[in-house]
Amino acid sequence: MARARNKLTARKVATLAEPGRHSDGGSLYLAIDGSGAAMRRRWLFLFNCRGKRREMGLGGFPEVSLADARAQRDLAEQAVRAGRDPIEERAAARQAEAGKPTFGQIADALIEAKGPEWRNDKHRAQWKMTLEVYAAPLRTRPVDEIDTEAVLGILQPIWQTKPETASRLRGRIEAVLDAARAKGHIPRNEANPARWRGHLDKLLPKRTKLSRGHHAAMDYADVPGFIAELRGRDATAALCLEFTILTACRSGETLNALWSEIDIDKKLWMIPAARMKAAREHRVPLSDRALAILENLATAKTGEFVFGGQKAGKPLSGMAMEMVLRRMKVDDVTVHGFRSAFRDWAGNETHFPRELAEAALAHVIGDKAEQAYRRGDALEKRRALMEAWANYCEPTTTINVIPIKRNEI
Repeated sequence: MARARNKLTARKVATLAEPGRHSDGGSLYLAIDGSGAAMRRRWLFLFNCRGKRREMGLGGFPEVSLADARAQRDLAEQAVRAGRDPIEERAAARQAEAGKPTFGQIADALIEAKGPEWRNDKHRAQWKMTLEVYAAPLRTRPVDEIDTEAVLGILQPIWQTKPETASRLRGRIEAVLDAARAKGHIPRNEANPARWRGHLDKLLPKRTKLSRGHHAAMDYADVPGFIAELRGRDATAALCLEFTILTACRSGETLNALWSEIDIDKKLWMIPAARMKAAREHRVPLSDRALAILENLATAKTGEFVFGGQKAGKPLSGMAMEMVLRRMKVDDVTVHGFRSAFRDWAGNETHFPRELAEAALAHVIGDKAEQAYRRGDALEKRRALMEAWANYCEPTTTINVIPIKRNEI
């Protein structure tokens, strides 16, 4: 049975004096506090939003009449039924009227402004996700009202359980508030409440690790056996993973490789600076095995991407190679970790100079002065290194490249 609504009358509201909450139905209440000259009567709307009990004030009586309170209640109910928080909507509306931007507005503007400096959409998505999901309670608040308590309320729940995310989120909140200050929405003499050094470091426990740490890697001695098993898998993602291992490249560099970057005759893959972590062009000498993979892929080429995905004109999914590892039940190993395996092999098993191995990994070597004089990339010397790596990775029993079926990953 539906609960009764409109239980109060205008006359009863005017004469009620008993302290407490008096229901009008539909979660609308007249709250009375105090007595005599100190009596205060106000309207409340109670509702549940995102699993939490919320209390929305609709104004005092008699300034807000019973009819006006019911009208406000009806509008708030519509918002709740649509999955919105009427308190947040009202705050945003008041903020817009006052001409003061909210944290969310400044955050969105900052993401848009920083767009050109990001080399791929992944960075934009990460900023957008953290500032929309984790910082959601801040988005409707006036940016000049974000204080230390508000920032701690966002960070503390994930500070220990998701340390890397929490650290990045703190830095992004700090950047948003700095942007608001630069635009004049926050007084310049006020300290940034999201600043770490000298502020939050006094309020949050220091973590033993603030860096990413090392990616789980396979022992290089196990790589040849792993590749033997990998070649038994009839999938583009398996070939992509082997190619990534042989070239010692990052997964994103391989997944987004274009045919226009490949020079089969010169046995060379030229990755443009825009796709490199260090923002510098990286030339990758291709071993005979890497070339064989490319030549096999070329027979089924359907688009500009070397490792095309299921959707036309799109590369393989960012999780494609990780899924190969999962299906092979290879635990505690990441795709990125094969770069470590290559580096360990080069350092422990060969006489190739350290600089060559670092160059093969596209690491920046030396200080700025040394980099200015080091114009070459030792391509031909690195070619010998990569061919030696491919020979080491070759299983003792050679298995031919398996034809590709494009509907698999």
